[in-house]
Amino acid sequence: MGNGFALVVRFVLRDLAAATAFDALCAETLEGITRNEPGTLAYVTHTPVGEPLVRVFYELYKDRAAFEAHEAQPHTQRFLTEREPYQARS
Repeated sequence: MGNGFALVVRFVLRDLAAATAFDALCAETLEGITRNEPGTLAYVTHTPVGEPLVRVFYELYKDRAAFEAHEAQPHTQRFLTEREPYQARS
């Protein structure tokens, strides 16, 4: 399997409308990941119970190179750009 590379990422969203739009963006991104990223072994989003504005991503890649390939994909670049307005400000 190589060295493997994993991430857990937590997002806090602005409000329920932002959460709905964020979820749609995630679904579109996941389509691109599924089609174009054989090195992405798992890419799971989760809404914790009782936290409707939180999303946790569990990501598992074959290796660091697979993660870097993921980051370079057009669908990932779009996600990274378009997610910002949906996130709560610290």
